Amino acid sequence: SLDEYRTKIINYILHAKSNDEVSRFIDTAINSLEHNRVNGHIIVRFVDRIIGEFDEFNPMNEDAQHWSHIRVAKILFKHIKIKLNESVN
Repeated sequence: SLDEYRTKIINYILHAKSNDEVSRFIDTAINSLEHNRVNGHIIVRFVDRIIGEFDEFNPMNEDAQHWSHIRVAKILFKHIKIKLNESVN
C-alpha cells in the first residue's frame, strides 16, 4: 500500500549515508510511482503526507545526520510537489 511505501521511504531517508543518497532515493521513489501510473493528484497527497510526517519530527530528538536528511528531504519533496501541481493543473 502507499502507506507502507511512505513508511519505507521515510526509514530509508532517515538511515541514508549522505544527503546525495537521500536525493537519489527520493528521485527513485517518485519515478517508481510515475512508472506505475499513479495519478498525479495521489502522488501530491503522498508527498504532502511525507512532508507532514517530517514536520512532526523534533530536532531535539534526532541526531545531526537524521535532522540533516529530514531537512534535505523536505526541501526536495516541496520542489517535487510544486512541479507535480504544475503538471496536474
